[in-house]
Amino acid sequence: MTRPLTGAATGRLRAWAELLRVSALASVPGDALAGAAAAGARPGRGTLWAIGASLCLYEAGMALNDWADREEDAAERPHRPLPSGRITPAAALAASAALTATSLGLASRAGRPALTVATALATTVWAYDLGLKHTPAGPATMATARALDLLLGATATTHPPHRAFRSLPAAALLGAHTYAVTAVSRHETHGGSTRTPLAALAVTLTVAGTLSTHTPPSPPPGPPAPRPHPALPFPNPGPHSVRSHLGRPHPGRPHLGSLLALAYARTPATLLLHAALNPSAALTERAVGGGIRATIPLQAALAARAGATGTALGLLGLVPLARALARKVSPT
Repeated sequence: MTRPLTGAATGRLRAWAELLRVSALASVPGDALAGAAAAGARPGRGTLWAIGASLCLYEAGMALNDWADREEDAAERPHRPLPSGRITPAAALAASAALTATSLGLASRAGRPALTVATALATTVWAYDLGLKHTPAGPATMATARALDLLLGATATTHPPHRAFRSLPAAALLGAHTYAVTAVSRHETHGGSTRTPLAALAVTLTVAGTLSTHTPPSPPPGPPAPRPHPALPFPNPGPHSVRSHLGRPHPGRPHLGSLLALAYARTPATLLLHAALNPSAALTERAVGGGIRATIPLQAALAARAGATGTALGLLGLVPLARALARKVSPT
């Protein structure tokens, strides 16, 4: 008696995992963490609230996406949870609404500025899924959503909130990557595009080049170093001078940000090139999956660019998790 019930429960969990694309969840926490690092703040309680809000809203967007595309999927991807009947459209829409409300509730715990950004993010996600996805504005809308997600982490972490504006360059780089991946994803059902994967590859290399050539800003000036004592043959450097000297990367050692930028570019580059040379639906879908996975090393590179080495290395720990989940549930 229990085996059929267990099998049915497992089937329902599998259907919801496919609907919500849980394998892509590992790419979400890095937005808030990279945003906090880019704003010059250490992760704190507000960052955790932002991560929770981002995860809920990401899943809300996934459920709403399939609800809005249920008729199209019935013709082109009948195996998806809604057209196959494993999940009803009403349940998917209700889940999306509940997850959106939960996301805003979590963001409110981080303060009013974070709630404002989360509201703008939720509006962007719903506008994309319900109307803008199949228009020329679709990739730009998705890029805006991902950039806002990074800003959410910065706003929830920094005090005063205006310091979050320091993260705008990082948000722009993440948005550019998201634009490229979204543009390629518009061809993953039918394939047939050579120009779009090549353009996405150019964007990827440009973002990686920007990350690898950027010099971290100098630390804020500290108290003036003590004047040299006349009896000493050399100036006596103050503690700030020692820290500044030790903090500079050695010219003979590769900078962590450059290595992470290379790891970011390497993840989707080969797949995008294959999709350009053979623009089939299967290879295009693989390129989209690679672009989603590349978000994690990109987030790590953005954190390293801001000097948050610990955050960058911690984010790299999500890469094996993303790969393991992608083997079980497709991220696209």
